[in-house]
Amino acid sequence: MIISASRRTDIPALYSDWFMNRIRAGWCQVPNPLNYNQLSYISLRPDNVTAIVFWSKNPAPMLRYLDELDERGLRYYFQFTLNDYPKTLEPKIPRLEDRLETFQELSSRLGPLRIMWRYDPIIISNRTPLVFHLDKFSKIATALKGSTRRVMVSLVDYYQKTDRRLSLLERRGFQFERGISHSPQALKLLEELAEIARYNGMEIFTCAEEFDFSKVGVPPGRCIDGELISKLWSLKVPTKKDPTQRAACLCVVSKDIGMNDTCLHCCRYCYATRNAPVARRRHSQHDPNSPVIWGRSRPLSEAERADQLKAKLL
Repeated sequence: MIISASRRTDIPALYSDWFMNRIRAGWCQVPNPLNYNQLSYISLRPDNVTAIVFWSKNPAPMLRYLDELDERGLRYYFQFTLNDYPKTLEPKIPRLEDRLETFQELSSRLGPLRIMWRYDPIIISNRTPLVFHLDKFSKIATALKGSTRRVMVSLVDYYQKTDRRLSLLERRGFQFERGISHSPQALKLLEELAEIARYNGMEIFTCAEEFDFSKVGVPPGRCIDGELISKLWSLKVPTKKDPTQRAACLCVVSKDIGMNDTCLHCCRYCYATRNAPVARRRHSQHDPNSPVIWGRSRPLSEAERADQLKAKLL
């Protein structure tokens, strides 16, 4: 089983203590995104975990736990989002210089194959035009040369909750280009990003894009990648696409242990946080010793207790 930690919230940045407490316990509980009263039991025992995929904009708090993860025999890699948007779009993200330093430290610890750069989502606006992205992408790629072998890119999706927040910024002078994904400008941008990536020793892939940019050198990719996991650790990993993800997402099957509306980054384009005040309240109520990130846990069933007893006897 592959553990996703997490598409729904930034566990490394905000819940690393909770995560490690659950690793030590060997299990956690995860709310159903559509019904928080319905909790699933997820084993985190090393013999049940094929690999862990961390998603983060600031995984610095996880650095102190890497040795323990290694000692416990857990396999893992990072999807590290590095943009350099204005604070209006990313109000709570640390300085780019600090995040680059964290990226490079992770790479020195794990190697460049186990840390992927995410330059996403790409938002085209009057304040972040095409030239903005070419400049920022080039500077970050240059700084990360040798520290990673892969970069994932995607164009922003204007879901209802995303569009609502970005529409509020239009009252403050932003003008967003919503129909750019199939345009000649998008093709040209991704073609130039591909050239920059290759120059800096990186493969470049799209993440869950409905349009295929392969002809400009940016094929569709997988963030949770069974083939990569097989290569990194000489394992046989199923490559079946995860049916619970979007049609354009090629990620393999995984179990996500995060929870929506618990992230404090407050990125205006976020897909997982609908309500920032709710996220702040839930974070303030979070108990790092609880089996669940937020909310009430439930008693373990007999089968789940037996699984834990078995783990203690191994």
